[in-house]
Amino acid sequence: MIYLAYVFPGVADHWYPADLSKRAKIHSVLDWHHSNLRHGAATYVLNSTLGPALGRPLNPKAAAEGEKILSESLAKIESVWLKGNGRFLLGSLQPSIADLSLVCEIMQLEVVNEKDRDRILGPHKKVLKWINDTKNATRPHFDEVHSVLFKVKEKLKRLQSGGAKDETQSTLKSALHSKM
Repeated sequence: MIYLAYVFPGVADHWYPADLSKRAKIHSVLDWHHSNLRHGAATYVLNSTLGPALGRPLNPKAAAEGEKILSESLAKIESVWLKGNGRFLLGSLQPSIADLSLVCEIMQLEVVNEKDRDRILGPHKKVLKWINDTKNATRPHFDEVHSVLFKVKEKLKRLQSGGAKDETQSTLKSALHSKM
């Protein structure tokens, strides 16, 4: 994303600010994201839901560890990154590449059981509002980019309910890898 901001100088400044102080803050969020939110979300989703679709067994212990990191990350987003009166990270009134990156990471929770997703995200009202604000600020592109995720979600639902006997592991794998 940073590369795109350099290559396309006409991109609005709020996405990746020219001001070095603001830019450093964006970088701090993005750096934090990799070791925290991404690690927790990916570990949880893979080990609680996606494993079998990728030929791996579910791992409840790893899922629990991922959920712990994910929950701590969501709490950190609320207490550190969503401070102030702005609707977006770092108190901003407009989204940045950090908002987009973190919200897209959280979007993978769409494929897990709805009850589990609500249990994990439900206590984080500021995060839920921020996700919604980011979606709304980037529509229709947000929905277009995530269309593959919603297709995977529907396939997983059918497979888990036993109603899709003709959909095999390989068709789900190909859907997962088609746009990623």
